[in-house]
Amino acid sequence: MALGTGVTAPETTPVSPAAAGGRRRFRLPRSPKIIVGLVLLGIFVLIAFIGPLIAPYNPSATLSTASGTPQPPSAAHWLGTTQIQQDVLSQLLVGTRATMVVSFLAGAVATVLSILIGVSAGYFGGLTDDLLSMLINVGLVLPALPLLIVLTGFLSSSTSANDLLIALIIAVTGWAFGARVLRVQTLSLRNRDFVDSARLIGERSWRIVVFEILPSLIPIVATSFLFTVIYAIGTYTSLAFLGLISGSHWSWGTMLFWAQQSSAAQSKEWWWFVPPGLAVALLGMSLALLNFGIDEFINPRLRAAGLSRKIARQAGLPRRFRLGVTPVTRSALAGRPAPVPAATASSAAASATTGTATPSEAGR
Repeated sequence: MALGTGVTAPETTPVSPAAAGGRRRFRLPRSPKIIVGLVLLGIFVLIAFIGPLIAPYNPSATLSTASGTPQPPSAAHWLGTTQIQQDVLSQLLVGTRATMVVSFLAGAVATVLSILIGVSAGYFGGLTDDLLSMLINVGLVLPALPLLIVLTGFLSSSTSANDLLIALIIAVTGWAFGARVLRVQTLSLRNRDFVDSARLIGERSWRIVVFEILPSLIPIVATSFLFTVIYAIGTYTSLAFLGLISGSHWSWGTMLFWAQQSSAAQSKEWWWFVPPGLAVALLGMSLALLNFGIDEFINPRLRAAGLSRKIARQAGLPRRFRLGVTPVTRSALAGRPAPVPAATASSAAASATTGTATPSEAGR
Protein backbone atom coordinates (compact mmCIF):
# COMPACT_ATOMS: atom_id res chain seq x y z
CA MET A 1 0.00 0.00 0.00
CA ALA A 2 1.16 3.59 -0.62
CA LEU A 3 1.91 5.82 2.35
CA GLY A 4 1.59 9.59 2.50
CA THR A 5 5.35 10.03 2.22
CA GLY A 6 5.46 8.19 -1.11
CA VAL A 7 7.10 5.12 0.38
CA THR A 8 5.49 1.86 -0.63
CA ALA A 9 5.16 -0.62 2.21
CA PRO A 10 5.48 -4.30 1.41
CA GLU A 11 2.25 -6.18 1.07
CA THR A 12 1.68 -8.64 3.90
CA THR A 13 -0.90 -11.33 4.13
CA PRO A 14 -2.46 -11.49 7.58
CA VAL A 15 -2.57 -14.90 9.17
CA SER A 16 -5.70 -15.63 11.13
CA PRO A 17 -5.33 -17.36 14.50
CA ALA A 18 -7.56 -20.18 13.26
CA ALA A 19 -5.26 -20.83 10.31
CA ALA A 20 -2.22 -20.66 12.57
CA GLY A 21 -3.88 -23.07 14.98
CA GLY A 22 -4.62 -25.41 12.10
CA ARG A 23 -0.95 -25.48 11.13
CA ARG A 24 -0.01 -26.21 14.71
CA ARG A 25 -2.42 -29.14 14.84
CA PHE A 26 -0.70 -30.68 11.81
CA ARG A 27 2.62 -30.59 13.70
CA LEU A 28 1.43 -33.34 16.03
CA PRO A 29 1.91 -36.35 13.71
CA ARG A 30 5.46 -35.20 12.92
CA SER A 31 6.69 -36.55 16.24
CA PRO A 32 8.64 -39.77 15.60
CA LYS A 33 7.14 -41.33 18.71
CA ILE A 34 3.57 -40.74 17.53
CA ILE A 35 4.33 -41.93 13.99
CA VAL A 36 5.91 -45.19 15.15
CA GLY A 37 3.18 -45.72 17.74
CA LEU A 38 0.38 -45.14 15.24
CA VAL A 39 1.96 -47.46 12.66
CA LEU A 40 2.40 -50.30 15.16
CA LEU A 41 -1.08 -49.82 16.60
CA GLY A 42 -2.59 -49.69 13.12
CA ILE A 43 -0.96 -53.02 12.25
CA PHE A 44 -2.42 -54.70 15.34
CA VAL A 45 -5.86 -53.21 14.73
CA LEU A 46 -5.77 -54.49 11.14
CA ILE A 47 -4.75 -57.96 12.30
CA ALA A 48 -7.56 -57.93 14.88
CA PHE A 49 -10.08 -57.30 12.09
CA ILE A 50 -8.77 -59.64 9.40
CA GLY A 51 -6.72 -62.11 11.46
CA PRO A 52 -9.38 -64.83 11.76
CA LEU A 53 -10.13 -64.45 8.05
CA ILE A 54 -6.56 -64.90 6.83
CA ALA A 55 -5.50 -67.55 9.34
CA PRO A 56 -4.24 -70.47 7.23
CA TYR A 57 -5.60 -73.16 9.57
CA ASN A 58 -8.06 -73.70 12.36
CA PRO A 59 -6.06 -72.78 15.51
CA SER A 60 -7.61 -75.67 17.48
CA ALA A 61 -7.25 -78.31 14.77
CA THR A 62 -4.64 -81.05 15.03
CA LEU A 63 -3.05 -81.07 11.60
CA SER A 64 -1.01 -84.27 11.92
CA THR A 65 -0.73 -87.21 14.26
CA ALA A 66 2.60 -88.41 12.93
CA SER A 67 4.68 -86.83 15.70
CA GLY A 68 4.08 -85.41 19.15
CA THR A 69 7.08 -83.10 18.91
CA PRO A 70 6.56 -79.40 18.05
CA GLN A 71 7.82 -78.68 14.56
CA PRO A 72 10.01 -75.61 13.89
CA PRO A 73 9.01 -72.93 11.35
CA SER A 74 8.77 -74.19 7.78
CA ALA A 75 7.15 -73.28 4.47
CA ALA A 76 3.93 -75.04 5.50
CA HIS A 77 3.87 -73.49 8.99
CA TRP A 78 5.61 -70.12 9.14
CA LEU A 79 5.74 -70.06 12.93
CA GLY A 80 5.93 -73.81 13.47
CA THR A 81 3.49 -76.04 15.32
CA THR A 82 2.65 -76.92 18.91
CA GLN A 83 3.06 -80.27 20.60
CA ILE A 84 -0.23 -81.54 19.20
CA GLN A 85 0.57 -80.11 15.74
CA GLN A 86 -1.53 -76.94 15.91
CA ASP A 87 -0.43 -74.02 13.73
CA VAL A 88 1.14 -71.26 15.87
CA LEU A 89 0.61 -68.54 13.24
CA SER A 90 -3.12 -69.26 13.13
CA GLN A 91 -3.31 -69.09 16.92
CA LEU A 92 -1.49 -65.76 16.90
CA LEU A 93 -3.74 -64.23 14.25
CA VAL A 94 -6.97 -65.44 15.85
CA GLY A 95 -5.84 -64.54 19.38
CA THR A 96 -5.08 -60.93 18.43
CA ARG A 97 -8.79 -60.06 18.21
CA ALA A 98 -9.64 -61.26 21.72
CA THR A 99 -6.65 -59.49 23.26
CA MET A 100 -7.40 -56.20 21.49
CA VAL A 101 -11.14 -56.28 22.19
CA VAL A 102 -10.78 -57.03 25.89
CA SER A 103 -7.94 -54.53 26.41
CA PHE A 104 -9.54 -51.57 24.63
CA LEU A 105 -12.99 -52.30 26.06
CA ALA A 106 -11.59 -52.49 29.58
CA GLY A 107 -9.64 -49.27 28.99
CA ALA A 108 -12.75 -47.48 27.72
CA VAL A 109 -14.92 -48.60 30.67
CA ALA A 110 -12.23 -47.74 33.21
CA THR A 111 -11.73 -44.30 31.62
CA VAL A 112 -15.47 -43.56 31.76
CA LEU A 113 -15.53 -44.54 35.43
CA SER A 114 -12.49 -42.33 36.07
CA ILE A 115 -14.19 -39.35 34.44
CA LEU A 116 -17.50 -39.81 36.24
CA ILE A 117 -15.99 -40.31 39.68
CA GLY A 118 -12.89 -38.11 39.46
CA VAL A 119 -14.47 -35.07 37.81
CA SER A 120 -17.56 -35.25 40.03
CA ALA A 121 -15.44 -35.39 43.16
CA GLY A 122 -13.28 -32.47 42.07
CA TYR A 123 -16.10 -30.21 40.85
CA PHE A 124 -18.82 -30.64 43.48
CA GLY A 125 -16.53 -30.88 46.52
CA GLY A 126 -17.87 -31.11 50.05
CA LEU A 127 -19.50 -34.36 51.14
CA THR A 128 -19.56 -35.63 47.54
CA ASP A 129 -15.80 -35.20 47.31
CA ASP A 130 -15.25 -36.94 50.66
CA LEU A 131 -17.33 -39.99 49.70
CA LEU A 132 -15.93 -40.33 46.19
CA SER A 133 -12.37 -39.75 47.40
CA MET A 134 -12.85 -42.55 49.93
CA LEU A 135 -14.04 -44.79 47.08
CA ILE A 136 -10.99 -43.83 45.01
CA ASN A 137 -8.65 -44.57 47.91
CA VAL A 138 -10.25 -47.98 48.42
CA GLY A 139 -9.79 -48.73 44.72
CA LEU A 140 -6.12 -47.71 44.92
CA VAL A 141 -5.21 -49.91 47.88
CA LEU A 142 -7.09 -53.03 46.78
CA PRO A 143 -4.70 -55.75 45.57
CA ALA A 144 -5.58 -56.00 41.91
CA LEU A 145 -4.34 -59.48 40.97
CA PRO A 146 -5.87 -61.40 43.93
CA LEU A 147 -9.17 -59.58 43.38
CA LEU A 148 -9.09 -60.46 39.68
CA ILE A 149 -8.35 -64.10 40.50
CA VAL A 150 -11.34 -64.21 42.85
CA LEU A 151 -13.67 -62.52 40.37
CA THR A 152 -12.62 -64.62 37.39
CA GLY A 153 -12.87 -67.74 39.56
CA PHE A 154 -16.63 -67.50 39.21
CA LEU A 155 -16.28 -67.93 35.45
CA SER A 156 -16.39 -71.45 34.12
CA SER A 157 -13.08 -72.37 32.50
CA SER A 158 -14.72 -75.16 30.51
CA THR A 159 -16.93 -72.87 28.44
CA SER A 160 -16.10 -70.17 25.94
CA ALA A 161 -14.86 -67.02 27.65
CA ASN A 162 -17.06 -63.93 27.67
CA ASP A 163 -14.85 -61.06 26.51
CA LEU A 164 -17.30 -58.39 27.66
CA LEU A 165 -17.51 -59.79 31.19
CA ILE A 166 -13.75 -60.19 31.45
CA ALA A 167 -13.23 -56.60 30.27
CA LEU A 168 -15.66 -55.32 32.92
CA ILE A 169 -13.84 -57.31 35.61
CA ILE A 170 -10.49 -55.84 34.56
CA ALA A 171 -11.99 -52.32 34.45
CA VAL A 172 -13.08 -52.68 38.09
CA THR A 173 -9.44 -52.66 39.18
CA GLY A 174 -8.10 -50.14 36.64
CA TRP A 175 -10.07 -46.91 37.10
CA ALA A 176 -8.88 -45.57 40.48
CA PHE A 177 -5.55 -44.03 39.46
CA GLY A 178 -7.06 -42.11 36.54
CA ALA A 179 -9.88 -40.87 38.78
CA ARG A 180 -7.35 -39.54 41.29
CA VAL A 181 -5.50 -37.57 38.60
CA LEU A 182 -8.71 -36.15 37.12
CA ARG A 183 -9.97 -35.12 40.56
CA VAL A 184 -6.82 -33.12 41.22
CA GLN A 185 -6.96 -31.41 37.83
CA THR A 186 -10.66 -30.60 38.25
CA LEU A 187 -9.95 -29.01 41.62
CA SER A 188 -7.51 -26.65 39.89
CA LEU A 189 -10.04 -25.77 37.16
CA ARG A 190 -13.30 -25.31 39.02
CA ASN A 191 -12.38 -21.84 40.35
CA ARG A 192 -10.94 -20.50 37.08
CA ASP A 193 -12.44 -17.35 35.58
CA PHE A 194 -14.16 -19.07 32.66
CA VAL A 195 -15.85 -21.54 35.02
CA ASP A 196 -16.96 -18.74 37.35
CA SER A 197 -18.32 -16.81 34.37
CA ALA A 198 -20.36 -19.82 33.22
CA ARG A 199 -21.66 -20.28 36.74
CA LEU A 200 -22.63 -16.59 37.06
CA ILE A 201 -24.67 -16.57 33.86
CA GLY A 202 -26.75 -19.45 35.16
CA GLU A 203 -25.28 -22.46 33.36
CA ARG A 204 -26.19 -25.81 34.87
CA SER A 205 -23.55 -27.87 36.58
CA TRP A 206 -23.58 -30.65 34.01
CA ARG A 207 -23.11 -28.16 31.16
CA ILE A 208 -20.20 -26.54 32.96
CA VAL A 209 -18.57 -29.93 33.50
CA VAL A 210 -19.16 -31.15 29.95
CA PHE A 211 -18.47 -27.97 27.95
CA GLU A 212 -16.07 -26.01 30.17
CA ILE A 213 -14.02 -28.43 32.25
CA LEU A 214 -13.85 -31.65 30.22
CA PRO A 215 -12.35 -30.00 27.08
CA SER A 216 -9.42 -28.86 29.22
CA LEU A 217 -8.95 -32.42 30.50
CA ILE A 218 -8.86 -34.16 27.10
CA PRO A 219 -5.04 -34.67 27.04
CA ILE A 220 -5.14 -36.13 30.54
CA VAL A 221 -8.08 -38.36 29.65
CA ALA A 222 -6.22 -39.60 26.55
CA THR A 223 -3.12 -40.37 28.60
CA SER A 224 -5.19 -42.16 31.24
CA PHE A 225 -6.91 -44.24 28.55
CA LEU A 226 -3.63 -45.32 26.96
CA PHE A 227 -2.11 -46.38 30.28
CA THR A 228 -5.29 -48.21 31.24
CA VAL A 229 -5.21 -50.14 27.96
CA ILE A 230 -1.59 -51.12 28.64
CA TYR A 231 -2.65 -52.29 32.10
CA ALA A 232 -5.54 -54.27 30.59
CA ILE A 233 -3.24 -55.97 28.06
CA GLY A 234 -0.91 -57.17 30.79
CA THR A 235 -3.76 -58.18 33.09
CA TYR A 236 -5.70 -60.14 30.47
CA THR A 237 -2.54 -61.90 29.31
CA SER A 238 -1.67 -62.75 32.92
CA LEU A 239 -5.13 -64.17 33.65
CA ALA A 240 -5.01 -66.35 30.54
CA PHE A 241 -1.44 -67.43 31.34
CA LEU A 242 -2.53 -68.51 34.83
CA GLY A 243 -5.29 -70.65 33.32
CA LEU A 244 -8.16 -68.55 34.71
CA ILE A 245 -9.68 -68.12 31.24
CA SER A 246 -10.95 -70.91 29.01
CA GLY A 247 -8.05 -72.64 27.29
CA SER A 248 -10.12 -73.06 24.13
CA HIS A 249 -10.58 -69.28 23.80
CA TRP A 250 -7.49 -68.22 21.87
CA SER A 251 -5.54 -65.17 22.93
CA TRP A 252 -1.88 -64.34 23.38
CA GLY A 253 -2.09 -65.35 27.04
CA THR A 254 -3.68 -68.69 26.12
CA MET A 255 -0.78 -69.41 23.76
CA LEU A 256 1.68 -68.72 26.57
CA PHE A 257 -0.36 -70.92 28.92
CA TRP A 258 -0.16 -73.96 26.63
CA ALA A 259 3.51 -73.30 25.91
CA GLN A 260 4.22 -73.25 29.63
CA GLN A 261 2.19 -76.41 30.18
CA SER A 262 4.32 -78.19 27.59
CA SER A 263 7.62 -76.78 28.93
CA ALA A 264 8.38 -75.07 25.62
CA ALA A 265 10.98 -72.78 27.19
CA GLN A 266 12.91 -75.70 28.71
CA SER A 267 12.78 -77.54 25.38
CA LYS A 268 13.99 -74.42 23.53
CA GLU A 269 10.90 -74.37 21.32
CA TRP A 270 11.13 -70.61 20.92
CA TRP A 271 8.64 -70.38 18.02
CA TRP A 272 5.85 -71.32 20.43
CA PHE A 273 6.22 -68.64 23.12
CA VAL A 274 8.28 -65.86 21.50
CA PRO A 275 5.63 -64.65 18.98
CA PRO A 276 2.86 -64.01 21.57
CA GLY A 277 5.32 -62.50 24.03
CA LEU A 278 6.75 -60.24 21.33
CA ALA A 279 3.23 -59.22 20.26
CA VAL A 280 2.37 -58.17 23.83
CA ALA A 281 5.59 -56.16 24.06
CA LEU A 282 5.11 -54.41 20.70
CA LEU A 283 1.47 -53.50 21.40
CA GLY A 284 2.40 -52.09 24.79
CA MET A 285 5.31 -50.20 23.24
CA SER A 286 3.06 -48.64 20.58
CA LEU A 287 0.67 -47.31 23.23
CA ALA A 288 3.54 -46.07 25.39
CA LEU A 289 5.09 -44.22 22.42
CA LEU A 290 1.73 -42.58 21.69
CA ASN A 291 1.51 -41.47 25.30
CA PHE A 292 5.04 -40.08 25.34
CA GLY A 293 4.44 -38.27 22.05
CA ILE A 294 1.24 -36.68 23.35
CA ASP A 295 3.00 -35.70 26.57
CA GLU A 296 5.61 -33.76 24.60
CA PHE A 297 2.88 -31.47 23.27
CA ILE A 298 0.75 -31.05 26.39
CA ASN A 299 3.67 -30.57 28.78
CA PRO A 300 5.41 -27.19 28.28
CA ARG A 301 8.63 -28.57 29.76
CA LEU A 302 8.86 -31.15 26.98
CA ARG A 303 7.81 -29.11 23.94
CA ALA A 304 11.41 -28.79 22.76
CA ALA A 305 11.44 -32.56 22.31
CA GLY A 306 9.07 -32.16 19.36
CA LEU A 307 11.68 -30.15 17.45
CA SER A 308 14.25 -31.71 15.22
CA ARG A 309 17.89 -30.94 15.84
CA LYS A 310 18.10 -28.94 12.62
CA ILE A 311 15.18 -26.67 13.56
CA ALA A 312 16.47 -26.22 17.08
CA ARG A 313 19.91 -25.28 15.75
CA GLN A 314 18.41 -22.78 13.29
CA ALA A 315 16.42 -21.24 16.13
CA GLY A 316 19.61 -20.72 18.14
CA LEU A 317 18.65 -23.12 20.92
CA PRO A 318 21.31 -24.92 22.94
CA ARG A 319 21.47 -28.69 22.79
CA ARG A 320 20.71 -28.99 26.51
CA PHE A 321 18.42 -26.72 28.47
CA ARG A 322 18.92 -25.67 32.02
CA LEU A 323 16.61 -27.43 34.47
CA GLY A 324 13.41 -25.44 34.97
CA VAL A 325 13.67 -23.47 31.70
CA THR A 326 10.84 -23.79 29.19
CA PRO A 327 12.05 -22.94 25.64
CA VAL A 328 9.58 -21.21 23.30
CA THR A 329 10.75 -21.27 19.70
CA ARG A 330 7.66 -20.96 17.54
CA SER A 331 6.35 -17.60 16.45
CA ALA A 332 2.86 -16.67 17.58
CA LEU A 333 1.30 -16.54 14.10
CA ALA A 334 3.03 -18.83 11.67
CA GLY A 335 3.82 -21.58 14.18
CA ARG A 336 7.38 -21.83 12.87
CA PRO A 337 10.72 -21.31 14.60
CA ALA A 338 11.61 -17.64 14.75
CA PRO A 339 14.82 -16.68 12.92
CA VAL A 340 17.84 -15.67 14.92
CA PRO A 341 18.25 -11.87 14.65
CA ALA A 342 21.47 -10.03 15.25
CA ALA A 343 22.00 -8.97 18.85
CA THR A 344 21.59 -5.25 18.24
CA ALA A 345 19.84 -2.51 20.09
CA SER A 346 17.16 -2.26 17.39
CA SER A 347 16.23 -5.96 17.72
CA ALA A 348 16.08 -5.61 21.49
CA ALA A 349 13.80 -2.60 21.16
CA ALA A 350 11.58 -4.44 18.65
CA SER A 351 11.29 -7.43 20.95
CA ALA A 352 10.39 -5.15 23.85
CA THR A 353 7.72 -3.45 21.74
CA THR A 354 6.12 -6.68 20.42
CA GLY A 355 6.55 -8.59 23.65
CA THR A 356 8.40 -11.54 22.06
CA ALA A 357 11.60 -12.99 23.44
CA THR A 358 14.85 -12.83 21.49
CA PRO A 359 16.73 -16.06 20.78
CA SER A 360 19.38 -15.16 23.31
CA GLU A 361 16.67 -14.82 25.94
CA ALA A 362 15.10 -18.10 24.81
CA GLY A 363 18.45 -19.79 25.16
CA ARG A 364 18.74 -18.55 28.72
